[in-house]
Amino acid sequence: MGKIWLVTGASRGLGREITRAALDAGETVVATARVPDAVREACGGDHDRLHVRALDITDAEAANAVVAETTGRFGAIDVLVNNAGYAELGFFETFTDAAVRRQFEVNLFGTMNVARAVAPHMRARRSGLIVTISSVSGLVSNGGGGVYAASKFAVEGWMEGFAQELAPLGVRSLLVEPGMLRTDFMDQQSARFGSIDIPDYAEAVAQYRAFVDGANGRQPGDPKLLAARIVALASQAEVPSRLVFGDDARQWAGAKLDQLRQEIARSA
Repeated sequence: MGKIWLVTGASRGLGREITRAALDAGETVVATARVPDAVREACGGDHDRLHVRALDITDAEAANAVVAETTGRFGAIDVLVNNAGYAELGFFETFTDAAVRRQFEVNLFGTMNVARAVAPHMRARRSGLIVTISSVSGLVSNGGGGVYAASKFAVEGWMEGFAQELAPLGVRSLLVEPGMLRTDFMDQQSARFGSIDIPDYAEAVAQYRAFVDGANGRQPGDPKLLAARIVALASQAEVPSRLVFGDDARQWAGAKLDQLRQEIARSA
């Protein structure tokens, strides 16, 4: 038996592709989603190396239960892929407070729930890899993406520090920062828009929504390539702390670095 993987948000998009890539590599995957039947449909149903479980990552007790069942059955979780999440897209003032809090509840606190459940088992074994699916939006924020980016900036800050706490105990970490991937991440199942109409923003919001609609399904990044890259990295002894994936992501991140260097120089 190869490594034991636990993947959240495995029913669609990148989570589904990571699940498939790990299975193709001979690994055993516990694939979770809020709607587990969608994982079974996407990956061919439960079998010796695929075990599908229901999990809403905002439910800490449910996360603990899935982890306890997995470690009880297989003895370990070698790789955690913290992938589940969604995007609130639109201008900040068009979101209700509840919508903003829901974005953080899923993308940050839900991700923390799963990591908190898995980390003690990895620490006890002095082994394991936590793969956290962030975004280039965790490094760069733009108008229309501020709420989503804020949740990913928070994930980046938390995981960067947590990784340093885990490293002396043999637990490795990989932050994955993709650009725009050809998944259903920007469709109505995954992305949500602000519900408050503000005339000052009306034209800009309409242009932004047209951009999102036009980009959906035409994103440049291939999720299968990223999934294969993550699975390959998981088998290596040395894992980078970050993986910035896609020409667009590297361009945006590089531009942000140049801007920061200029601002640091002007701050002297």
